Amino acid sequence: MAVGPRDYIDQLLVKKYADEKVDNKELAVAVEPEKMLSAMKDFSTMHRNMVTLDNKLRNFCANLNALAVQYRPSRMSAAY
Repeated sequence: MAVGPRDYIDQLLVKKYADEKVDNKELAVAVEPEKMLSAMKDFSTMHRNMVTLDNKLRNFCANLNALAVQYRPSRMSAAY
């Protein structure tokens, strides 16, 4: 895989922006890393708890449905 401009337009863009310098220090400090990591940890903990709760609820409903099943003889079994 080649790195660099592939066609004429890309070459012109590289020449045009080669000397441009961008300094966005205020954007880099817009969100403190500790707060971002804390928010990500809180979200992941909440998501893990929701998945666990969903699994428990599914298992409970499956067990409840299994207890409520009423089996009836079918016509096929009566013929034999």
